[in-house]
Amino acid sequence: MSEMSAPITDQPAGAEQPTTSRRALLCCGAAVLAGGSALAVAGCGPTDNIAKGDAKAASSGPVDLGPASAVPVGGGKVFADQRIVVTQPSAGQYKAFSARCTHAGCLVDQVTSKVIQCPCHGSQFNMADGTVANGPAASPLPAYQVTVSGGNLTVTPS
Repeated sequence: MSEMSAPITDQPAGAEQPTTSRRALLCCGAAVLAGGSALAVAGCGPTDNIAKGDAKAASSGPVDLGPASAVPVGGGKVFADQRIVVTQPSAGQYKAFSARCTHAGCLVDQVTSKVIQCPCHGSQFNMADGTVANGPAASPLPAYQVTVSGGNLTVTPS
């Protein structure tokens, strides 16, 4: 029972077994890691569309967001489907911005304590003008034109 058995292969006896050199293995592994790292880094940084505002919102022209009463005084509302956030710093004064964080492109998710909040990395923007209140974002949210007509909000991305 102490006999060593020969490896089972599909090759005929005496045929040369295929081998992979250490160099080939290391090169392939490095290529896979480099490709994965490049994709990961590309997915983390802001794009030109984010830096200039949201391309989806910007290309759609004026957007009707419904009743202005949906935006509280001293607060705001995120219209996620339209990628727009509207704030009302004081009664009757409406401001609109891209809802895309200028840091990594996540959608902001709420307006609390007079700041627009990004859930991804904690960036905060002033609700009155979209400037950065707390990083890591370094650029303000792009501002959009907002009007109230017949009690409804209309935003025109620029």
